[in-house]
Amino acid sequence: MRYLIIAFALLVISCKNEKSQKAETPEQKEKVNEVNVYTHRHYESDQKLFALFEKETGIKVNVVNASADELIQKMTAEGEQSPADVLITVDAGRLVRAKQKGLLQGVESQMLEINIPEHLRDKDNHWFSLTKRARVIVYAKDRVKPEALSTYENLTEDAWKKKVLIRSSNNIYNQSLLASMIAHKGEEEATKWAKGIVDNMARTPKGNDRDQVKAVVAGEADVAIVNTYYIGKLLNSKNPEEVTAGEGVGIFFPNQSERGAHINVSGAGIAKYAPNKENGIKFIEFLSSPAAQKVFADSNYEYPVNASVPASDLLQSWGTFKEDVLPLSALGENNKKAVLIFDTVGWK
Repeated sequence: MRYLIIAFALLVISCKNEKSQKAETPEQKEKVNEVNVYTHRHYESDQKLFALFEKETGIKVNVVNASADELIQKMTAEGEQSPADVLITVDAGRLVRAKQKGLLQGVESQMLEINIPEHLRDKDNHWFSLTKRARVIVYAKDRVKPEALSTYENLTEDAWKKKVLIRSSNNIYNQSLLASMIAHKGEEEATKWAKGIVDNMARTPKGNDRDQVKAVVAGEADVAIVNTYYIGKLLNSKNPEEVTAGEGVGIFFPNQSERGAHINVSGAGIAKYAPNKENGIKFIEFLSSPAAQKVFADSNYEYPVNASVPASDLLQSWGTFKEDVLPLSALGENNKKAVLIFDTVGWK
């Protein structure tokens, strides 16, 4: 009799465990009409888009904001229990990192393949670009003639000794820029460039891209390497000093006679264990649509990835340019090499 009681108890526990495990599968977790978005972006444009998506589809958008590295760590720790459906970051290198860690999954979407050019999406469809930022040279309008500028490589010449500003090597935008050079020219040439920039720096790197622009206008240097959308932010700032800084620099798109200006992206991918996968796909498809792309362009001064959508009037006023069409996966694949090169040449 005692053995029968023990056997019955084990059977009950086994049934409970089985029921619990079934309740944790992605299919079982998709109980409500929602999408859970882990995002590094923190802009008003995104809040507008989340509201538009909810109104258009009836799908509730739940947002978790943190840095990309924190979100990747969070998803790694959560594992199969992660509630994340969509991961959004502001650098292709981080999207590649998330894929390499097995945090994303490939999806089939004809709409995404139509809306987003091939070089702006992962070859296995683990992530898709949503916006573009060009990393350009800005120059002091009162001291530099644009004819004196040409390429990123030209900034290592003696003519720019102690006249160049750029943020630290910890910055992912700089890591991706150097990663693109490794992909195009190899590690030796990329190392020469990084050392040349260090030699020509006007000061030890500090601050963000806006700070580099302000320092150029203040006369601490003549040129800086920054992302275009920061200039849009400065020109449309409520702070008059920031507007003055934005107005004090000209924008130069480098390397136009060869590979084109380096671009980076914001992008999104479907989480590996997304409980609301289909809603997540609908969400990314919506963000690639002409209506959403126009919001990105007009409100946050980023270049649309959907070719059917024109850039904002402000971006068009800066002129058209040739962009580097290097597959963006190369930025993540060469990230470690870029970090090592920065350490080697003493880029703080």
